[in-house]
Amino acid sequence: MILACLDLEGVLVPEIWIAFAEKTGIEKLRLTTRDIPDYDELMKGRLKILDENNLKLDDIQEVIRGISPLEGAREFLDWLRTEYQAIILSDTFYEFAGPLMAQLGYPTLFCNFLEVGKNGAIKNYRLRQSDGKTKAVRAFKNLNFKTVAAGDSYNDTGMLQEADDGIFFRPPESIVEEFPQFQVTRTFPELREAFLNSKKTILA
Repeated sequence: MILACLDLEGVLVPEIWIAFAEKTGIEKLRLTTRDIPDYDELMKGRLKILDENNLKLDDIQEVIRGISPLEGAREFLDWLRTEYQAIILSDTFYEFAGPLMAQLGYPTLFCNFLEVGKNGAIKNYRLRQSDGKTKAVRAFKNLNFKTVAAGDSYNDTGMLQEADDGIFFRPPESIVEEFPQFQVTRTFPELREAFLNSKKTILA
């Protein structure tokens, strides 16, 4: 059995924080793991901005309810699950992901948690474990699964390196230059072809 491990934001759905930045007009909230490799640094910056602007979990959830999957993402995921067991490995939070998972047909999702105060303010975030994507792929390998991983950002490169095969989907050129060992795809048909080729190579 081969597992497909996918990032969520930037691969299947738009970036939540960018959508929230567009709603609030706060430019610094547009920063993602494409820009800042250190996830703790990125999240602490986000939480500081939320606190300074009195923005609550409900404010972010309202924006998320208006987000739709990327065009072709649902169809790609439905196809992928006919060829692989698919698992989404994301650094988002369960408190964010519900409406998006519903639109994607409730795939399996491994992500993180938020600590929310009684007033709805986000106090902190809690990782299931540090570098969870990489460690999840490593655990699957220890269970004798073959794995193919796809992502778009710095925080995906660990799982791409750990997997039997790693695929970039619409990454920024700066990351492509830094990690030239991974094949690059820009469309869902290209990503589908890459997964088919990976399967053939692994099973050969």
